[in-house]
Amino acid sequence: MSRAALVLVVEDDDALREALCDTIEYGGYRTVGASNGARALEVLERQAVDLVISDVQMDVMDGHALLRRVKAQWPNLPFVLVTAYGSVEKAVEAIREGATDYLLKPFEAEVLLETVSRLASVTDSDADCMIAEDPAMVSVRELLRRVAGSGATVMISGESGCGKEVVARFVHRQSDRAEQPFVAINCAAIPESMLESMLFGYEKGAYTGAHQTRAGKFEHANGGTLLLDEISEMDLGLQAKLLRVLQEKEVERLGGSTLIPLDVRVLATTNRDLREEVARGRFREDLYYRLNVFPVHVPPLRERRQDILPLATHLLQRHAEDRCLQLAREAELKLLAHDWHGNVRELENCMQRAAILTQGNLVTEQNIFFEDAMRVEPQAPPQVAAEEHGGDSLLNGGLKDRERQLIVNALQSVGGRRKDAAEILGISPRTLRYKLAKLKEQGVSVPAAG
Repeated sequence: MSRAALVLVVEDDDALREALCDTIEYGGYRTVGASNGARALEVLERQAVDLVISDVQMDVMDGHALLRRVKAQWPNLPFVLVTAYGSVEKAVEAIREGATDYLLKPFEAEVLLETVSRLASVTDSDADCMIAEDPAMVSVRELLRRVAGSGATVMISGESGCGKEVVARFVHRQSDRAEQPFVAINCAAIPESMLESMLFGYEKGAYTGAHQTRAGKFEHANGGTLLLDEISEMDLGLQAKLLRVLQEKEVERLGGSTLIPLDVRVLATTNRDLREEVARGRFREDLYYRLNVFPVHVPPLRERRQDILPLATHLLQRHAEDRCLQLAREAELKLLAHDWHGNVRELENCMQRAAILTQGNLVTEQNIFFEDAMRVEPQAPPQVAAEEHGGDSLLNGGLKDRERQLIVNALQSVGGRRKDAAEILGISPRTLRYKLAKLKEQGVSVPAAG
């Protein structure tokens, strides 16, 4: 599974920082927040990020001072400054100081997401590694090798989290477009109005804050490959516009009148039965046939069990940082016995938790926690309190020390970001907030939110 890009948002207004983070996360990215430049530098020292977005006016250390520090220590890290009052002079000054781009307040969510999608690129060398040892997946890989060179549109189906994007990247790498851009966009994560501008681009003035013309995903992928991830979630109205672009092989930016020719290979993924979606009127039949030239189905992880341990080893090492972690035999057997309804995505979460909890280099059975065993979803805080005295939850009873270690380590691994820590732990953010309050009452030092 390829990881989503991580964006550091630096803003001293707590409410605005949360709003910016929520918008960016809505687009399918991860975020970590910091209240000023000094706190941002602390975040950068302990974890790698893919993009920094910083306000200018802040106490302790403002955006310009932060920009200079970041460029001195991480010269290749993209940096966007947010300036108020439409100050073009300040924006020009920011570019001269090394800012990759700038945003002028006020701006629409579309502009923010377009900026993030353009600048936040993941640099993982193994992000698109396709592991296939089970015969079911080996067959898929060999089929993909044959179709990759044809240039045909490929429709990749499969359950959520089974690795459809990895398959798409494999097709791109095996094609004659391998040296050209591979651009992906998640159609399920972005609202229709934002998705349209991100796909097709927009001209200057098309939105509030659109201070210059921007190319869309189709233009960014020109000469290469465009992945339309979870295409079945696209609104019918936008499906019609997409069909026209695919048929005519040209795109017109929002607010523009010029047709831009395209040379793009399109891949699409879906976790739904598109034939059924067509029958129910939720997906255009003409677009279905345009995209479904070569269908490929990715089997769920529970149907390719010989891939479980190779994937687990690969994902474990991804989260091990500078350690060399190995799975004990009893840990391997525990992984093989699990059903993996969340597929490879669930396996990666499990391996991330294991990497956090393992003190030495051997991952034991006690370091393997599954989401269904960990999840506690109370309806109200009193119910959470009641569960604290019960024996059903993995994080309760005689395992209070383990609970404390789980929570603190999870928070440290995500820079104090409560939402991300809750996801790692397999509990709701509301439950995590309650547990953190209890830990603070007990005098436990909890990593602060960025």
